[in-house]
Amino acid sequence: MKLVVQIPALNEERTIGDVIARIPQEIPGVDELAVVVVDDGSTDRTAEIATAAGAHVVRHDVRRGVGAAFRDGIEASMSLGADVIVTMDADGQFNPEDIPRLVRPIVRGEADFVTGSRFADPSLEPEMPRAKRWGNAFMARWISRLTGRRFHDVSCGFRAYGPNAFLRLVLTGDFTYTHETFLALAFAGVRMAEVPVKVRGVREFGASRVASNLWAYGWRTASIILKTYRDYRPLRFFGWIAVVPGVVAAGLLIFLVGWRLYSGGFSPHKWAGFVSAGLGGAALVMFLIGVVADMLDRVRAGQDELLYRIRRLERAADRWGRRAGDS
Repeated sequence: MKLVVQIPALNEERTIGDVIARIPQEIPGVDELAVVVVDDGSTDRTAEIATAAGAHVVRHDVRRGVGAAFRDGIEASMSLGADVIVTMDADGQFNPEDIPRLVRPIVRGEADFVTGSRFADPSLEPEMPRAKRWGNAFMARWISRLTGRRFHDVSCGFRAYGPNAFLRLVLTGDFTYTHETFLALAFAGVRMAEVPVKVRGVREFGASRVASNLWAYGWRTASIILKTYRDYRPLRFFGWIAVVPGVVAAGLLIFLVGWRLYSGGFSPHKWAGFVSAGLGGAALVMFLIGVVADMLDRVRAGQDELLYRIRRLERAADRWGRRAGDS
């Protein structure tokens, strides 16, 4: 079994070498280890230090975002023949020594996707600003509600992916990938698990490139979550949007009928009928959009399954070619 540790990095020359050096070389169930560093447009010596430490380096000429770095890292890891892919940050907030615990459920066949959880074990909770802690808890509750599964931490980038997980990933966001990944894999029915880990709550050097502005981070993350939910559960998404004008339209119609029975006429509340008709029409349109989008979602699901099977065949062919070459 081959493990590839994938690390996105942006101007992390002070920590990247230490992070790579601390990755355990002996991991139960793992026969081969490789490291991929995706240098997302760094202007310092990040790529040079990572190469000297033995990592395969993928370079972006300009900064494209953590989400884009993650996608390219997954592609590079698959091209190296990965059986398990671990993603972690380059800033030193995660302990590479925890990698064996993270991959254990996948090696044992108990899960396909494992995420490190900063909040599953209260004794391991990191120190962080109150606003950031509240934001993490809110995102965890929100995604747990959307997926119907209980998660304590959906924002941690310390994760392990087995083939049934990383071969299914079809991600679009450049800003970040953490929440989109959760939703995509949960909706695909992938077996998921959380492993409590202890992390550094505040960076040792510099500030987070993703969550440096909590308001901007929250807005962009919420947009990604809503778009992903729209794509995977369109009928529910548009159905709930249709509920609001539909309820108001029904209320106005009931009011108008009641007034007609009480007064014998519609005046002076004819406006209620026109507004009710308009809102009712809007609700119907939104519901029909949901129906059409749900039909398109079935097509997308079929395409995703086809892409998954093609990737499996490509992976099997590549592994067979590697074995034939070795022999």
